[in-house]
Amino acid sequence: MLYERVSDPVHPRAFKSAWFAKAAKKARISDAMLCKAIAQVMAGQADDLGGGVFKKRLSDNQYRSIILARGREFWVYQYLFAKQDRANIEDDELKAFRELAKGYAALTTEQVTALIAGKDWIEICTDRDFGKPEER
Repeated sequence: MLYERVSDPVHPRAFKSAWFAKAAKKARISDAMLCKAIAQVMAGQADDLGGGVFKKRLSDNQYRSIILARGREFWVYQYLFAKQDRANIEDDELKAFRELAKGYAALTTEQVTALIAGKDWIEICTDRDFGKPEER
């Protein structure tokens, strides 16, 4: 089965939530762009907001993404907003994202598989895809 390898820090994976997928499509942000950005996040080129929450600029600095991390095993694009619409997330939103990241850290392999199967999470890349040129 394709999704059996859920927790493997040597081979991280990246996902986008169903909500994020719709927002990214509307903003014309491709999966290849997201994979390249995840490689940059892993290299420390993002704002670490603590508690497994990261903020990464996308699409020539026009958008901001909120990414939740489960260690360095997997990364989930959770929220997207245009820089022109808002400067940042609010403190209560950050707190909620930290709680969500904590919840993600407690997920079992079966729960992650169910999120993928239910299309709540869409896998966009594995470590083999991080940083590849935009080809999608």
